[in-house]
Amino acid sequence: MHGLINRSIQCFLRDTYGEALWRDVLGRAHLPPEGFEAMLHYPDPLTDAMIDAAAARLGKPRAALLEDLGAYLVTREPLRRLMRFGGTDYGEFLLSLEELQGRGLMALPDLDLPEIRLTAATAGRFLLQVRAKVAGWGPVLAGLLRAMADDYGALAIIELQQDAGGHAQLQVSLHETQFYQGRQFDLASPVVAQ
Repeated sequence: MHGLINRSIQCFLRDTYGEALWRDVLGRAHLPPEGFEAMLHYPDPLTDAMIDAAAARLGKPRAALLEDLGAYLVTREPLRRLMRFGGTDYGEFLLSLEELQGRGLMALPDLDLPEIRLTAATAGRFLLQVRAKVAGWGPVLAGLLRAMADDYGALAIIELQQDAGGHAQLQVSLHETQFYQGRQFDLASPVVAQ
């Protein structure tokens, strides 16, 4: 697994649950004591061990923890900004998700993001097929989609179905694109006059 992904999980656990929990997960999962370096690669079982140890320690289902991770990622301003470039409203954002894997590869050619296929079933209903080499991307994307709906101020219901492998299906029912005031977003930072 790419170190950027492992580092993101590490930051999520530390920021959300504190240093004591992170230290406990380090010990339970036999992780490197210094944590993860974002630009290195690590064996996939190490990532699974980290997620399983955190879920066990928190008494949370693995899928729920991964969904929380997806929501957390949107709170990180650099990723939020990248996601918001996907469209002016939540519907446009959903339509841009098929490009996510390609954009990730342009930035980091060795980053293994899932393949996403989007079908607009009927007005306001979208079906996302998620294919990945490792399981867990479905819940992460479900959390990310929920958090982005909040960010845009949209009213959307996201339903997740996944199999034991790396495949998942997300059904998004978009009821209202401007249900409430979303978070402020400007494409460019305002220029400060000197």
